[in-house]
Amino acid sequence: MKRAYFLMHAAILLWGFSGIFGKAIALNEGMLVWYRMFLSAGSLWLYIIWKGISLKVSKAVLIHYTLTGMLVTFHWLAFFGAIKVSNVSVVLACFSSITLFTALFEPLIYRKRHHPSELLLAGGVFAGIYLIFSFHGNYYLGILLSVISAILGSLFTIINRKLMENQDASTATFYELLAGFIFLTLVLPIYLKFSGNTFQFPSVLDSLWLILLSVLCTTVAFTISMEALKKVSAFTMNLSVNLEPVYSIILAILIFNEGKELNTGFYIGTMLILLTVMIHTLMVFRKRE
Repeated sequence: MKRAYFLMHAAILLWGFSGIFGKAIALNEGMLVWYRMFLSAGSLWLYIIWKGISLKVSKAVLIHYTLTGMLVTFHWLAFFGAIKVSNVSVVLACFSSITLFTALFEPLIYRKRHHPSELLLAGGVFAGIYLIFSFHGNYYLGILLSVISAILGSLFTIINRKLMENQDASTATFYELLAGFIFLTLVLPIYLKFSGNTFQFPSVLDSLWLILLSVLCTTVAFTISMEALKKVSAFTMNLSVNLEPVYSIILAILIFNEGKELNTGFYIGTMLILLTVMIHTLMVFRKRE
């Protein structure tokens, strides 16, 4: 059991490094996501071959994976775009609202009634984001993109949760990454033109960060989280994942010295968001019990 908890927190810590590597890599967000999807899909394919996992799926399921992969592409573009125009701490604080967005959208998608407490908690998250915006208005574009990324990420979570009920997780993730890579390859010239960027080849250092981002923060983190879930409950995993932005913010302050750019408003807003998310997770657990 200790090993499972260690693997769970190791996976969360690795996910927390995504924003750090995103900031360290000099490539624009379009190229960064393109390389990440290629390397992540490739390393996951090697894992699937090693494990002997079947890649056979029906045409209907493949279409679902393709559409979900396109959604992941936009989600990552918004996330890394936010980091490029802001700082990691502000982006991750606002991105932690993904849990509450999931709670808001899931009843709409599955035509269920909202619980009044969820709407109240969502108000707490938005109040936290507003506080951060009020004190860090110069990062307005980063805050906006991080919220858009959280919204897209919540939709991806809801759709993927349904797909994973009857499908192998590694197979689903591989097809989604592959579909996202192919889609981004097709639209990349248009994206680069309208964003004012050009096609870039990574430097030696950027190549190292990209490999770590793609292999460690995606394939390895995914694999060990699946291993941890064999012993750890889904609730424990979901509750612990809320620590990801905390890890990321601490890492950003230590590595990029972002503490100089942050003020009391940021910390109050971030604590309000994280506290609201934790309360919601505990409420969900009690409701299921």
